[in-house]
Amino acid sequence: MKLVVVSAGLSVPSSTRLLADRLAAATGRYTSVDVQVVELRDLAVEIAHNFTSGFPGRALSAALEAVTEADGLIVVTPVFSASYSGLFKSFFDVLDQDALTGKPVLIAATGGSARHSLVLEHALRPLFAYLRAVVVPTAVYAASEDWGAEGLAERIDRAAGELGRLMEGLGSGTGAVRRADAADTAGAADKADASVAVDTDTAAAIAPRALDGALASADRFTVIPFEQQLAALRP
Repeated sequence: MKLVVVSAGLSVPSSTRLLADRLAAATGRYTSVDVQVVELRDLAVEIAHNFTSGFPGRALSAALEAVTEADGLIVVTPVFSASYSGLFKSFFDVLDQDALTGKPVLIAATGGSARHSLVLEHALRPLFAYLRAVVVPTAVYAASEDWGAEGLAERIDRAAGELGRLMEGLGSGTGAVRRADAADTAGAADKADASVAVDTDTAAAIAPRALDGALASADRFTVIPFEQQLAALRP
């Protein structure tokens, strides 16, 4: 699986990049991943040009494609003015609004004081919820005094474990859906000229397994009225 790490650190070396690398390494202990790092510092000029021209440069285009095709993301930003950095927000502003839908994301941040730790909950988590990503429960904040202190390694490991398991779970689900779709397509091809009918009794019998309101046939959907679904659930 492909894990993309987005780091918005500006300095070299960067505590933001250090935290990103430690999170990626910990995730690799829970699931097999190919890691690609996107350094936003190197894309700052192209991000600005994208706002004015509407077209991404070559490096920015590659980064946006990597994020879109990733099976999971780790995003790390330094804290500026009690929120994520402008560069961090700008990158996700130029990303397609549907690119993160259903994608597992681990959010993290670095700062000079533990007083800014709530940036994870009042800024980053709402941003990625708006982008319809699946944000792991544990977020990681590292203040200057956290490096080398107790607690940070445990938070990193817990968050990475959540991300790894989520990536595996969603990846398995996607594979199952694809296999089911392939089987349905093959069945539809074999019965291209056949008409499929679903009678009321059959529909009612299987309604508890089809509470989404539809029965899949070879080449169409038969809608089950909501009242009928409720009737099938009554003892």
